[in-house]
Amino acid sequence: MGAPGAGTLGPMTIGTSLFLIALGAIFKYAVTAHVAGIDLHVVGVILIIVGIAGLILGLFLLASARARMRRPPGVW
Repeated sequence: MGAPGAGTLGPMTIGTSLFLIALGAIFKYAVTAHVAGIDLHVVGVILIIVGIAGLILGLFLLASARARMRRPPGVW
């Protein structure tokens, strides 16, 4: 099993998105530390948003790939 080709996503797209959502939730709701110059709550919200966007994109691409696999040859 080689690396994915150009323009394709690897198998960890959805897993990575879930990881980003979880990491963002930890930063947003569980971390109480204060870092000078960085608001960890804002970083958490950004990670959650990026994770959700990646999850939606990954699920959309997965569904479209499955739909392409079900079509008979020669049908667009």
